[in-house]
Amino acid sequence: MIRSTAVLIGVLLIGGVPRAHAQETSPSPGTVEITVIPGGTTYFKGGDRGSKFGSYDLGGALTFNVNRIVGVEAEVVGSLGIEQDLQFDGKTSSQKPPNTLAYTGNVVLSVPTHSSLVPYVTGGAGGLTMFKRASLAINSAETFLTGNVGGGVKWYAPSGRWGLRGDYRFMATRSKDDAPAFFGPDARYGHRVYGAVIINAVP
Repeated sequence: MIRSTAVLIGVLLIGGVPRAHAQETSPSPGTVEITVIPGGTTYFKGGDRGSKFGSYDLGGALTFNVNRIVGVEAEVVGSLGIEQDLQFDGKTSSQKPPNTLAYTGNVVLSVPTHSSLVPYVTGGAGGLTMFKRASLAINSAETFLTGNVGGGVKWYAPSGRWGLRGDYRFMATRSKDDAPAFFGPDARYGHRVYGAVIINAVP
């Protein structure tokens, strides 16, 4: 009887080791995540009066995951103008569009896959500040109300401490009657794509 009991306990212990190890290394979203955005792009479609243009993005986000499905996120993304052909005032010239800073609050809804890949959808609202560019008749910083919807996928390393993220957003910027002709008098729509690194600050 004692021998049978010892064998049974041994089998249970051996069977339980891999399970405990799997739980320790199971990749999943952390309660608090930091997203570092080293590279991305924002492309604004041309309006009735404004030119289409693209910019290089970098920034970051801080996400608090209420549970495995619902999260809230604060995001800041700066766009740096890169030289390109811009149509303005009836002419086409090669120059940089203005730099911008976007800051939004978003709700993130993740699919609880219980695997290293986690798809999500997101949306939110915030502001976009466009900085001075005298050559485009933008003589002071202008701020616009914005909204965004989109989604992406997150991948978590086996350690669960970090991961990677690919994100897409459709953006809308509200018009302002007194905005410069290059950007703002008409509602503008754009697309943003970025790749990022995730750090699970609080597992």
